[in-house]
Amino acid sequence: MARPESLERSAWRDLKLSYVARVEKIEADARGQVKVRVRWYYRPEESIGGRRQFHGSKEVFLSDHYDEQSVDTIDGKCVVHTFKSYTKLDAVGNEV
Repeated sequence: MARPESLERSAWRDLKLSYVARVEKIEADARGQVKVRVRWYYRPEESIGGRRQFHGSKEVFLSDHYDEQSVDTIDGKCVVHTFKSYTKLDAVGNEV
């Protein structure tokens, strides 16, 4: 998971939801600063159609929005399932 650098770290911690991105590439620039190229996921309420009744509370959509961030913006790791793999899970946690 990554957060945009434009958000102050303290402000980001106040948010209940993390930004989710897929790391596409990791590389260091000429000055040795490590950067990641990410592809962002969006929640239904962030899309034009908005959240609908059939959307899961944890549902995200892979976008065509790419970005380059400092590696320091990565706060953790998560697993994003395709719909097909999600439906094959034995146990799915609460949709809270």
